[in-house]
Amino acid sequence: MAKYKAYPEYKDSGVEWLGPIPKSWTVCRLKNLATIKNGQDYKSVQTEDGYPVMGSGGQFTFASKFMYDKPSVLLGRKGTIDKPLYINEPFWTVDTMYYTELNEGFNAKYLHYLALTIQFSRYSTNTALPSMTQEHLSNYKFSVPKAESERKKITEFLDLETAKIDNLIEKQQQLIELLKEKRQAVISHAVTKGLNPDVPMKDSGVEWLGDVPAHWTVTKVKNVCYLIDGDRGVNYPNESDYVDNGIPFFSSKNITDFELTTNNLSYISTAKFNSLGRGKLKHNDLIITVRGTIGHVAKFDRNIIGCDTGFINAQMMIMRPKEMLTQFILLVSESLYWKQQLNVSAYGSTVKQLSNEVIGNFKICLPPAEELIAIENYLDSLNKMYSKLIGNVLHQIELMQERRTALISAAVTGKIDVRDWVAPDTQEAEESQEVIA
Repeated sequence: MAKYKAYPEYKDSGVEWLGPIPKSWTVCRLKNLATIKNGQDYKSVQTEDGYPVMGSGGQFTFASKFMYDKPSVLLGRKGTIDKPLYINEPFWTVDTMYYTELNEGFNAKYLHYLALTIQFSRYSTNTALPSMTQEHLSNYKFSVPKAESERKKITEFLDLETAKIDNLIEKQQQLIELLKEKRQAVISHAVTKGLNPDVPMKDSGVEWLGDVPAHWTVTKVKNVCYLIDGDRGVNYPNESDYVDNGIPFFSSKNITDFELTTNNLSYISTAKFNSLGRGKLKHNDLIITVRGTIGHVAKFDRNIIGCDTGFINAQMMIMRPKEMLTQFILLVSESLYWKQQLNVSAYGSTVKQLSNEVIGNFKICLPPAEELIAIENYLDSLNKMYSKLIGNVLHQIELMQERRTALISAAVTGKIDVRDWVAPDTQEAEESQEVIA
């Protein structure tokens, strides 16, 4: 914020998290700026197209009617409570989301910037399902310029500056996607063509696989893996079986970018685990999602998870490779030709699914053991390089997001003075007029 000037005079706001505020500003509560309204159930108005229905996680369907048709700020009541949304079209909001009716003379976009500075962690009433009461939100204190023109200038400043940052973030996210695509292309080539460009090739007999090295073996997954469904019987765990510490109970949300994570991981008791039949994990097993979001694969590594075993939910299946094929098959699952097999073989009109039989008939081509190890080593180095590149880009995005947050906070709390700020295009036009004059 060093390039921005401060206000000439400040005063004590009397509010701990606001600190000193500009002398000409005032402290007021959210209820002095807008009225908070409750959302309603959407089932009776749900339709395939129409007005957006907004929940605490954003839009998720449409409504035939709107609840409010003026610009508004939406505030989470339950679930995702720390992401206020600005909306300037007619909408419907459900009971997990409040909406606001702005007081006369107050702008919804400015209120949105204010709402982004709310310290939600001070007021969340439930750690299991975060929630905010209307009373807490209504009484939250902000520092606000008395002059509408000053609020308008702050809004214009933040609109432009945050748009610049958002544009840079979008470009960095596009770069990440390009890096992932390049990585996938290199993996796809290595696991289907090998590392030697001069090796004799043969027709694989599979359209989307094409030619493969003549000395490689084309086979089916069921010939190199044991396929194990999860136990879906009467003993299948439910929320009442969850414990704070026990045996990991994995779901599809625990697979990200071909890695098994412990984020939001559930646990079941040892006694419950022992009562189950199939679906118990062993070290170096592969897990594949087979219902809904299909085809995501990750390896169960006891050294990373910190447990010798685990259990999979009903939307997953275990692929237990024979011999020492775990890492190679994991790499194959990242390839383009594996994705093509998923697209062709998945069934289900509304919810996509895979079965033991479908996965078992997936084609896979295997090199001799020595060559397989060389490919794994090569791709391990490649993955480390791409992970580092992507990590660097993610760090840049994180810094940009932090700057965006800091800039909004500084502007709406009066830490910086933007009253004399002029949008670049307007400034350039004025300078051009001065030169002509």
